[in-house]
Order: sequence, then structure tokens, then C-alpha cells
Amino acid sequence: MTRLSVYDPFAEVFPELFRGVVAPTRERQSQSLQLKVDVREGPDDYTVHAEMPGIAKQDIQIEVDGNRVSISGEIKRDEASKEGNRVLHSERYFGSVSRSFTLASEIDDAKAEALVENGVLTLKLPKRTAASARKISVN
Repeated sequence: MTRLSVYDPFAEVFPELFRGVVAPTRERQSQSLQLKVDVREGPDDYTVHAEMPGIAKQDIQIEVDGNRVSISGEIKRDEASKEGNRVLHSERYFGSVSRSFTLASEIDDAKAEALVENGVLTLKLPKRTAASARKISVN
């Protein structure tokens, strides 16, 4: 079987200089800007818990289209700094996060509820009742 390897031209010239400097930054950013979601199904509704720390409730958008749910939010950078102070090191992140998923049943979006508490978004998404079949008589 053929092996695929990535060629790094700096590895030969500067083996220790760049090792561990660029890659962890990319890895840390991709991990920190993920929206983690738990979805539970009950007999009449779905309950969704999404971790959204640092996102103000006015910066959260939720869209329901049939059985598709989309959650997005924006983490804004705090630009307030005092005169004479400078940032020496910062590990806080900012940017947009989003997550979409499809549920087995359609959602009754008119009865859906959302609540944010302690950085966790809780969605109560009631299932849409199926239209009952009716017989039509032929005249």
C-alpha cells in the first residue's frame, strides 16, 4: 500500500526552530471554535443543549426549517484596554461559530423555546404533530 507523507522543507533546514510553533496554534484554534451540542429526544419534543461560552444572547441566531436546526453565534473581542497597559499574552479566542443538524421529525417552530444560562443554550423543540389522514368521499 502506498504511504502518503507531507513534505516540510523547513524540517531539514531548521528542524527544531519551527517544530511545535505553527501546528499547535492551528490545532488550538480549530478546537476552541467548536460548538458542542447534546440532543435528546422525548416522546413529544427534542431538547438541545449547546455550549456557547462567551457569547452574548443577542449574538446568538437560531433557525428552524422543517427538521433542520441551525445555531450560530459570534464571540466578539473585548477591545477595552487601559492607558499604558499592553497585552503580553492572550489565549482567548474570537470569531463565529455555527452548527447545523437534521432531526428525524419536523419541528413546530411556533412553539420552540430558547434559553441561555451560564454559557449553555437550551432549546426546547416540540415535534410537529402529523396531519391526520382523512377520507374523502366521492360524489
